[in-house]
Order: sequence, then C-alpha cells, then structure tokens
Amino acid sequence: MRDTKGFKIYRAVVLTVLGLFVLVPLYVMVTSSLKPLSDVQGAFTWWPSNLTLDPFVDMWRTVPLARYFVNSTIVSVAATVFSVVIAILAAFAVSRFRFRGRTVFTTTVLSTQMFPGVLFLLPLFLIFVNINNSVGVQLVGTRLGLIITYLTFSLPFSIWMLAGYFDSIPRELDEAALVDGCGPMGALARVVLPAARPGVIAVAIYSFMTAWGEVLFASVMTTEANRTLSVGLRQYSTQTNVYWNQIMAAALVVSIPVVIGFLLAQRHFVAGVTAGAVK
Repeated sequence: MRDTKGFKIYRAVVLTVLGLFVLVPLYVMVTSSLKPLSDVQGAFTWWPSNLTLDPFVDMWRTVPLARYFVNSTIVSVAATVFSVVIAILAAFAVSRFRFRGRTVFTTTVLSTQMFPGVLFLLPLFLIFVNINNSVGVQLVGTRLGLIITYLTFSLPFSIWMLAGYFDSIPRELDEAALVDGCGPMGALARVVLPAARPGVIAVAIYSFMTAWGEVLFASVMTTEANRTLSVGLRQYSTQTNVYWNQIMAAALVVSIPVVIGFLLAQRHFVAGVTAGAVK
C-alpha cells in the first residue's frame, strides 16, 4: 500500500523532531568542548566566539583519564568476551537439546531482566565480601569483580537472544555436520556459529555497551586504581569549580569507541537483534 501524502508529512515531522532531539544536545556538547571555560560558564551562545582545542588537551591532565580509559577497555573487553563465549554455549544447549528444566531455565534467565540493577548491588557486594573472607579472593575494588558483575547483567539477555537466533538456523545443518564426523561442538563451531554471526555480533555490542557506560556498580566496586571512565568523569567537578568544557570533551572522546564499533557492525547488529527477538 502506497503512503498517503498526510502520512508522509506526519513521518517527516516526527523524524525531524526526533532528529532535533538527538542532534541539538550533541551540538551543544561539541560547541561547549571547543569553548574556554569562562565562555561556558557565562551566557549561553550557540556558536563559540573563541574556538580552542585546549579542553581536549587539558582533560588528560585534570584527571588521570588515560588510566580510566585503560581500565574501562580491559573490563569491557573481558566482560564482552566471557559473555559471548558463555552465551553461545548456553544458547546452543537450550536451542539444540531437550532436557529437564529447560523451560524453567529459559524463563528464569529472561525474568531476571524485569528487576532493576540497583536491587543486585547489595547482594553482589555481600557475596564478594564473603568470597574474600572464605577463600581470600579479592573481588570488591578489583577489575575481576567488576567483570563478574557485568556478566550478571549481559548474560541473561545474551542467552535469550542467541537461543532465538540459533532456533532460526535449520537443524539439518547440524545433522549434516554430524554425518560428516563432527561432534556437537564441531557442528557449533563449523556450521552454527558462521550462520549466526549477526547474532553473535549483536550480543558482543550489547555486552560491550552495557559494561562501557555503567555507573552505579562501577562507583561502588572500584577504587582509585581501577576506576572506570563512567565514574572518572565525575572528577572534573571539584569543590571549587566544574570544568564543563573538559567534561564535554572527555564525553566525546569516551563515546568514540562505542560509536565506531556500532557503525561498523550496525547491519549485523540490527539483523541479530531482529532475528533473535522473533523467536
């Protein structure tokens, strides 16, 4: 059915409003990062009267941003790798095998997404403290503890989405691989995973974005030595001043890895989320 003229106008208006809703704050962020601090703290102007790149240089000295960048990269990449590997194995078992408790498992995994993350803050903290007291493994204030924490966020949705994607892959491919001499793991590695690449990429992007921008748990589970970017950005605000131009510059730099990764894998991400959600 062809779009009517009224619908086209309505669509154009809605897309324009949504575009302005996204682009105007981004424009203010960019222009504020190019202003001296005095101009940012003064009367607002849509265009900087004095363009400068000093905030992009000073932001590395005001706070140890490079160290926070390394911490966030290590934690996010590690959480993503573990999440993808565990989700692939769990989703393959749910999709390809029938076992007692399968329905309960999938329902329980998905139901965890109904609860806000703040409810898990105190239980996880107490579990980590008890682990340290029992076996001497320090998790609170370490990167390892933060990686485990982020796994609890990303794994349920990743398993659910990948299981739906694996269900859309014909089982005849698995059977053909088994006839050729592959075991279940061989069929997964040689047949299922290549066909499920969009879903795997979607899970990886979701896991990375979840870990990269998380604030609540990072503010509790880290110390100064292993603080991440999302928490470190708060240090541009001191008792005597707020370096707004450096905050905006740092926010732009912090967003670059996620934006580039999302743009490079956008086609696979959309395909993976769509296929996984159908099931």
